[in-house]
Amino acid sequence: MPRYKLTIEYDGAPFSGWQYQDNAPTVQGTLENAVKAMTGADVRVSGAGRTDAGVHALGQVAHVDLPKAYRADRVRDALNAHVRPYPIAVLSAEIVGEDFDARFSAKRRHYLYRIANRRANLAVNAGHVWRVAKPLDVPAMQEAAQVLVGKHDFTTFRDTECQAKSPEKTLDVLDVVRAGEDVNIVTNARSFLHSQVRSMVGSLVWVGHGRWSAKDMKAALEARDRAACGPVAPPDGLYLVRVDY
Repeated sequence: MPRYKLTIEYDGAPFSGWQYQDNAPTVQGTLENAVKAMTGADVRVSGAGRTDAGVHALGQVAHVDLPKAYRADRVRDALNAHVRPYPIAVLSAEIVGEDFDARFSAKRRHYLYRIANRRANLAVNAGHVWRVAKPLDVPAMQEAAQVLVGKHDFTTFRDTECQAKSPEKTLDVLDVVRAGEDVNIVTNARSFLHSQVRSMVGSLVWVGHGRWSAKDMKAALEARDRAACGPVAPPDGLYLVRVDY
């Protein structure tokens, strides 16, 4: 069975996350239905990251084994036809070796969290950014973010239902950048814990409001206690940007 690597974009708002659920729309389930409509086969579409409900993707990667060989561009076009009207786009499809695994072959995952730091309500970007009305101190947020870079026990920033074997992760980048009213938080690592990015973002917003300092962030990290975490940011502003192999 030939294996195909898919690069996928989606709006997470109408989905209950990536992972298949029996009674709710998911990205994985929608793609698997599209594959069945194309080939008649029930097959698993395996993703690089299990994004939560409401989280978006600009460059999610998945692999799928099809019952026979098709031209890669035909796979892309057929899947795009069959996922309609859901907001999913298969950006590319390519034939890969059977040793390629979208999840386990990944070297780095890149995420972006978008904040609209403004008083006015959202119109165009509603559901796609987090509106934070109170002004944010971005330099203070950037200083605190660097506390989290490196290898740490991230229990404080880990969902209580996280199934990862270890809370230790190595965070390669965590930067906070302002562009006018927009505050973008960019991060990358080989892998992340469940809700880790949103937990870090919520805590950084506390820093931006003067409620926490970089020292408080360090204390929260070293507590290794979920109760020490700040608020969890909403899923609206989170994007899986790309996966490196």
